[in-house]
Amino acid sequence: MKLTIERAALLKSLTHVQSVVERRNTIPILSNVLIEAEGSALSLTATDMDLTVVDKLAAEVSQPGATTAPAHTLYDIVRKLPEGSQVSIEAGGDDARLTLQAGRSVFTLATLPREDFPATSADDLPQSFTLQASELKTLIDRTRFAISTEETRYYLNGIYLHATASNELSVLRAVATDGHRLARVEMPLPDAAKGMPGVIVPRKTVGELRRLVEGIDDPVELALSETKIRFAFGPTILTSKLIDGTFPDYERVIPSGNDKVLEVDCKTFAEAVDRVSTISSEKSRAVKLAVDKGALTLSANSPENGTAVEELEIDYDGLGIEIGFNSRYLLDIAQQIEGDAAQFTMADPASPTIVREVADPSALYVLMPMRV
Repeated sequence: MKLTIERAALLKSLTHVQSVVERRNTIPILSNVLIEAEGSALSLTATDMDLTVVDKLAAEVSQPGATTAPAHTLYDIVRKLPEGSQVSIEAGGDDARLTLQAGRSVFTLATLPREDFPATSADDLPQSFTLQASELKTLIDRTRFAISTEETRYYLNGIYLHATASNELSVLRAVATDGHRLARVEMPLPDAAKGMPGVIVPRKTVGELRRLVEGIDDPVELALSETKIRFAFGPTILTSKLIDGTFPDYERVIPSGNDKVLEVDCKTFAEAVDRVSTISSEKSRAVKLAVDKGALTLSANSPENGTAVEELEIDYDGLGIEIGFNSRYLLDIAQQIEGDAAQFTMADPASPTIVREVADPSALYVLMPMRV
């Protein structure tokens, strides 16, 4: 194998694939990236057996071939090469090594046979539809903060993507929850997605996908079965196993009888929560909200740090209520609200609270209160 490629293009492609590779691997081949040169294209593939990313780019290939090389080492080398340099890569022969040259720099890396690299099976993914990159970013950004990190409840370790009906309209809905808070975002269902199975996309896949679509405006083609999902955009293809489990009936935890409705300026509210929570203990992060006619009082206290109180003017004329929340969770939700006003719908100090963006009904958040 012999090829020449521009450093910036190679770095961009390696950036896409190398982060899939785990730093500690018991199987040596999984530390490597598969490099395939054919025609006028270079293809890079990395996998952790659950998640695979393939990236293709143009290259001057003078001798086709394939090998594998340590992913992180190769990425670090290319990252440190001078900008604008031409990189020549050569592999093959008897010594099972890859030689990379740029200007006066020459690197020789140990390789493993291409045959050892796990085969990327082109599974039949019967359902396929297209989303705009911006729509996909919205689904991810507004829900992923609520993904559970608790490994025992593995079925909560991802985003539940499914087709459903909302107010007699067909929608594509993304839901994530960790038992303390829930995020639900929906958008009109693409025609081709009708009848799609409900799938749970793993947390790592969500993170890699979000990183890959950053700065991309192209449509993203989704293809899925009940066990796998594939995202294809531009020269990049990400394929992932899905979480094999049943997502809980989240509708049951969304309260319908909350009668105390409070509207606040989201930015002002978030800044006040952030200030007051400076006092709350690191363990509980508790902030108390006392709502009364025309005023919202935020307070926090801890035996070690003291107390903090801040009052905000609000539009509210219902019955008074005092309710406590984890300040971190409040701030996470506030960050998702792009408009000016947030609406809190409460029942009592022990029941879940609904938070919405006043100007955008497509997203809904549920937050469990805590004793303060």
